[in-house]
Amino acid sequence: MSNEDITLLLVEDDDIDAMSIERSFRKNRIANPIYRAHDGLSALEALATGEVKRPFVILLDLNLPRMGGLEFLEKLRAEPDHKDAVVFVLTTSKDEQDQIKAYELNSAGYFLKSDCGTQFLDVVHLLDGYWKIVKIPAIRK
Repeated sequence: MSNEDITLLLVEDDDIDAMSIERSFRKNRIANPIYRAHDGLSALEALATGEVKRPFVILLDLNLPRMGGLEFLEKLRAEPDHKDAVVFVLTTSKDEQDQIKAYELNSAGYFLKSDCGTQFLDVVHLLDGYWKIVKIPAIRK
């Protein structure tokens, strides 16, 4: 299994932000597959049904319809098969309580969209570097 097999589960309801992330991946010639869910419920369903297979990394917005990002993280961490999933938060929320809660739920990083710029290149570079050096198992025991 190579690092190109790692899927990015993008949980983002904003079409412009999602397109910017996808464009940044293409621009940087990062060919990892991207699966987009528009909210936490859709993301949980995609994981439960196997639409998104291991290995994967989640890029999560917090301000989502139907099920917000923090509720998604709580439910994700409660599931034995996904409690160890790698999750990076990319959000507009500057609320310190959101940051604290995200880290309490073992997010790997918390990024503000306003600090990333419209092309999200810094976050894309971080993800690319992350999965080039980190080994993520495809199979759980």
